[in-house]
Amino acid sequence: MEFKDYYKIMDVARDATQDEIKRSYRKLARKYHPDVSKEANAEARFKELGEAYEVLKDAEKRAAYDQLGASHKGGQEFRPPPDWNTGFEFSGGSPSGEDAAGYSDFFSSLFGQHFQEGGARRASPHGKGEDHHAKVLIDLEDTFQGATRSITLRVPSVDAQGRVVTKDRILNVAIPKGIRAGQHIRLSGQGSPGIGEGKAGDLYLEVAFRPHPLYRVDGRDLYLELPVSPWEAALGATVKVPTLGGIVELKIPEGSVAGRKMRLKGRGIAGNPPGDCYVILSIALPPADTKVAKDLYRKMEQEIDFNPRAKLGVPK
Repeated sequence: MEFKDYYKIMDVARDATQDEIKRSYRKLARKYHPDVSKEANAEARFKELGEAYEVLKDAEKRAAYDQLGASHKGGQEFRPPPDWNTGFEFSGGSPSGEDAAGYSDFFSSLFGQHFQEGGARRASPHGKGEDHHAKVLIDLEDTFQGATRSITLRVPSVDAQGRVVTKDRILNVAIPKGIRAGQHIRLSGQGSPGIGEGKAGDLYLEVAFRPHPLYRVDGRDLYLELPVSPWEAALGATVKVPTLGGIVELKIPEGSVAGRKMRLKGRGIAGNPPGDCYVILSIALPPADTKVAKDLYRKMEQEIDFNPRAKLGVPK
């Protein structure tokens, strides 16, 4: 997927005001409109302009796009960084289906989900305010017992000079026990103000987990790589295992091998039923950093008839 330099496409500086962007779009749209333009690439250029303007005319989309930084060049290979839009508060406002269908994969990868959740509401003298939404990162431990956390959101707006700025909005959020990645926390009345006597919209926080040093998350289940010694795997042992609820003991069967998968039932994320914690065994070799250790390894080499590559069909 190619990176789109919307500022270059629009022929404006990155610090251009919203009025400057609007004027540049009108000028270029007249130049490349397929009905009147003599340029050979008029249709493609006009479509590209429409996509760039869809982003830069909107304070929210523009602020989110600017988050990617100015180091990317138009046309270079690009993949959005994980959770690149975390912490931005959006109020929706998606392009029409016909327009969005013609936009690039680059646009869809950045704005295809969040900006289709909102959109225009039917005019009403007492209409409910628009819902807002944001993606937030929480710790895995927060979902195990539930927690209240202070979360900072960045809210884009246009200042008096016509430039896009972001302001911090700090909220105390109750994180429900057992919430999973991709689920939403609804904050009633924290969206846009209502029209007339209409109620304010709501704020929906989409939950994602910060990377954890021990666990990989899959739905309600957790996966943990557990190192064991060669003798624990070969002879069997009872070892201590860290879980979100504390340390538990796990019996390692005799003759276990690396990659063996064992289940700790109910030790995953809370729910009805709760998830499980799956332990994946890995063999941790003691370092041969002393004479005693080296002698033991040499003794094993001499006394144990073992070819680790036998399944590959090669001799020892």
